[in-house]
Amino acid sequence: MPKRILTGNVTSDQNQQTVTVQVERRFRHPLLKKIIRSSKKYRAHDEDNKFKVGDSVRIQECAPKSKSKRWEVLVN
Repeated sequence: MPKRILTGNVTSDQNQQTVTVQVERRFRHPLLKKIIRSSKKYRAHDEDNKFKVGDSVRIQECAPKSKSKRWEVLVN
């Protein structure tokens, strides 16, 4: 099964080797037919601590690195 890749913005880089990434998705409401924005935050592994707040990054699923980290930042 292929790993999911999401795109989002870094909202926090306070922790060592970890960034918090907010991913926003847009979808059409099934009944109201209105475009709705929904967002979710993911904690991702950042090995070199090189991403800062405001950066646009791509994250990929991986094996669990800690209790809350199930994603890693893709290096372009």
